[in-house]
Amino acid sequence: MGLKAATFILYTNSQSVMALNHLSLLRPLLCQSLVRQLRSPLVATSRVSAPILCPNTTCYPYAGTRLYATKKAKAKAKGQSAKVNINTSLVEDIISLDEVKEDMTAVFNALKDEFTRNLSIRTSAGALDHIVVMTQDGKFPLNQLGQISMKSPQLIMVNMSSFPEATAAATRALRESSMNLNPEVDGMIIKVPIPKVTREHRENLVKLAKQCSNKAKDSLRRVRSNAVTQVKKAKEGHSEDTIRLVEKQIQQMADNIAADIDKQLAAKTKELLG
Repeated sequence: MGLKAATFILYTNSQSVMALNHLSLLRPLLCQSLVRQLRSPLVATSRVSAPILCPNTTCYPYAGTRLYATKKAKAKAKGQSAKVNINTSLVEDIISLDEVKEDMTAVFNALKDEFTRNLSIRTSAGALDHIVVMTQDGKFPLNQLGQISMKSPQLIMVNMSSFPEATAAATRALRESSMNLNPEVDGMIIKVPIPKVTREHRENLVKLAKQCSNKAKDSLRRVRSNAVTQVKKAKEGHSEDTIRLVEKQIQQMADNIAADIDKQLAAKTKELLG
């Protein structure tokens, strides 16, 4: 082989080595460009490895890529909103949060009493005590008009001798109650047979329980609305942030009572349906 040919071969090999070196330096940049074009815009990761495109190179995402929150993450963030816990003494000049809480708790307690008195599977003498009787002189609970006693496990007696003129009204109130009663009048005595518990009766009681719960929530909303109105009237002399925090505290209190109402309804429904 001649000297010129050998020199040409050496020169060609040298150029090839230099080209490979340049290609090795350009490999990370090529990798970034390819990954940027192929990756999905919804993928949100801190580092992307591309062993197929760049065997020995770790590629980083493009700095301008927008990362999107998933629906699940948004729902979780919404459910974990910061709780408010205001010192009631610091906002007494705006509203008494203790009184608002008492009013809301009273709504819940009234619902529990309603469930206990009028929505029970087992009918007892005490269950008739608070049935409201409409008379010419006004509304009265049955136990103030007549003497209620348990004659037998299947029969309740109401002695109306103290107010015989209210016998008809008491009978009507018993019949129209939510307890599925069919009273019978014997002079000044009202006989109330205890009905057998049927599936239909249980389901009717559940419907009444839902109605009572909805009424309780309506009352709760009125308490909340009145409290928020009072707070808005006290805007003068207080920062917007303070007013907003007080309103949020009131809403939080209402939400807690509403959750208690739902739990009470669920427990009562389970009890009634057996």
